[in-house]
Amino acid sequence: MDQTESYPVKLYIYDMSRGMARQLSPLMLGRQLDGIWHTAIVIHGQEFFFVGQGINNCPPGSTPLGQPGSVVDLGSTEVSAELFMEYLMSLAVSTYGRDTYNLFEHNCNTFSDEVAQFLTGKKIPSYITDLPSDVLSTPFGQILRPLLDSIVINPGGSNITGQR
Repeated sequence: MDQTESYPVKLYIYDMSRGMARQLSPLMLGRQLDGIWHTAIVIHGQEFFFVGQGINNCPPGSTPLGQPGSVVDLGSTEVSAELFMEYLMSLAVSTYGRDTYNLFEHNCNTFSDEVAQFLTGKKIPSYITDLPSDVLSTPFGQILRPLLDSIVINPGGSNITGQR
């Protein structure tokens, strides 16, 4: 009988505000935010994430962000490392290429959500994917949008296409 390998899939969650969102959001936004989330998918011994330079990877937990604040077990997949890299290269060309990053609409969390669904059929937690609309639904979020639209998050790592 043919046996298929199974590979664990993890979601690494980092709070870019390092706790400041929890303290300041009630004053600034009029609502509680628990963090400003950066996420990455960990599979096949690597951490994969989307930044302004495209899709990057590094050994798990080795970005300047340090260790993740939390890790969510998304389950497992039968997608091999070779097939996964082919999939990521196609995303790098079609959807998550260099200079396509947008803090509110096309970011590390939309990437993690899409990749998680490809690998496991599961979405990442909605408190992460809903954060941009939560911020923009406030008057202060609307005032800050032009400034925030110009921000590109780049926690390091190597671009999978070899571009910089």
